[in-house]
Amino acid sequence: MTRARAFVALGSNLGCRRVNLRAAVDRLRQLSNVTAVSGFHLTRAVAESGVAAGDPDFLNAAVAIETGLDARTLLDGLLEIETGLGRDRTAAPAGPRTIDLDLLLFGNAVITEPGLLVPHPRMHQRRFVLEPLAQIAPTAWHPVQRKTALDLLLGLADS
Repeated sequence: MTRARAFVALGSNLGCRRVNLRAAVDRLRQLSNVTAVSGFHLTRAVAESGVAAGDPDFLNAAVAIETGLDARTLLDGLLEIETGLGRDRTAAPAGPRTIDLDLLLFGNAVITEPGLLVPHPRMHQRRFVLEPLAQIAPTAWHPVQRKTALDLLLGLADS
């Protein structure tokens, strides 16, 4: 069986954020082999994708996994974890959330399918994604930007 190295971003800004992130990591361990977990990073909510600047601050992290699942099956598993931890995408799909799991990278694959874009299309612009990712995998390769996670992080303008 072919195994892929993948990276998942985690975020929470409702409820006990630390508990939510730990629960998500525990459930990820049931889905695939978790090989690294970043520290938790406190991040201000930024006005983007339905999140308002006044929303509660996020706690963010990144996880590295080795998986035998294909990218679509892994994404489906991430969505099931979100639902199981109380995320309701119908009420406010991009608003405050108990948990948010984003598939960032899946090996060196570039995937463009309905509902599945890998690498994550905005990861290279987001400090709250790149800081935890670079902490656990500074040499993780972005196959579209053709840079490592650390290079992408160092290239961000301060905000």
